[in-house]
Amino acid sequence: MSDPTPSQFSTDPETLTQDLAEPTSVEVNPSIEAPIAASSGARTRQMLGMKGAAAGETNIWKIRLQLMKPITWIPLIWGVVCGAASSGNYTWTLENVLIAAACMLMSGPLLTGYTQTVNDFYDKDLDAINEPYRPIPSGAIAIPQVVTQIWVLLLAGIGVAFLLDLWAGHSFPTIAVLALGGSFISYIYSAPPLKLKKNGWLGNYALGASYIALPWWAGHALFGDLNATIVVLTLLYSLAGLGIAIVNDFKSVDGDRQLGLQSLPVMFGVTTAAWICVVMIDVFQAAIAVYLIAIHQNLYATILLLLVIPQITFQDMYFLRDPLKNDVKYQASAQPFLVLGMLVAGLALGHAGV
Repeated sequence: MSDPTPSQFSTDPETLTQDLAEPTSVEVNPSIEAPIAASSGARTRQMLGMKGAAAGETNIWKIRLQLMKPITWIPLIWGVVCGAASSGNYTWTLENVLIAAACMLMSGPLLTGYTQTVNDFYDKDLDAINEPYRPIPSGAIAIPQVVTQIWVLLLAGIGVAFLLDLWAGHSFPTIAVLALGGSFISYIYSAPPLKLKKNGWLGNYALGASYIALPWWAGHALFGDLNATIVVLTLLYSLAGLGIAIVNDFKSVDGDRQLGLQSLPVMFGVTTAAWICVVMIDVFQAAIAVYLIAIHQNLYATILLLLVIPQITFQDMYFLRDPLKNDVKYQASAQPFLVLGMLVAGLALGHAGV
């Protein structure tokens, strides 16, 4: 996608002559304002790490933030909330709010920021094809600065994890181990020789589990005892996250094909991959609802199923009709219902004392 640039004045000679003859009736050409607004929107998308952005940022701190893709922090932050809810022990005290915020800082800006920076570092050739406005392929930041950022974010995230274990009184550093394990998965997801993202199934499940299970485990372990039931259920829920991860593959189909990455749209074609995506998202949310019924959390199960309905609606309206064009629109419309469903499930598990 080419970078948007401000358009020039476009007036024909007749109009120009008329304007000079009648200076009291000057009108602003709307074609001048529209590109300015578009450029501003493109800069916002660049800052958040969204598709359809613009190059040209020169502030080094804004560039560093672009590498961290703030838009991707939200699911991780929300996962911590769901984990705290599923623990059944969270209470609204100032101390707990501050500790939960520290866990969100670890999961979101620090370790997700690390993950995204590592991914950009190893995907610079792919981004040069699909998203040339990203900081590294556009030349906005030097490689040594990127490497420094990777290490600072990683060490800061692991350091916060150890402090959280101390606060929780863990005899075994559960949260620190989760942080280390998640960081390792993030590395092998992007880096050769393993580069999990080369395989659409492995890479997308690693991504789904990192976005749902890992922060959920951290939030649960912070306020309760992480157990096998929670681990298994959240790994099951992560299969819905695999579907969400597939949505992100549609924006880079051309580059994936050129570089030999076996994303699901490349492996199965755009239409089939879109159906795999929506089936994964819907079926595994429904499976969690069935489990909630089995543990007699019927009200929560009903709410969760009701939250799946608008997701199916938006899948039909946007995603299945044109996944290449409507991927971002679909995510913006449907994902709020998915994340609300995660919280409903977390509250149900906490209420049941699982």
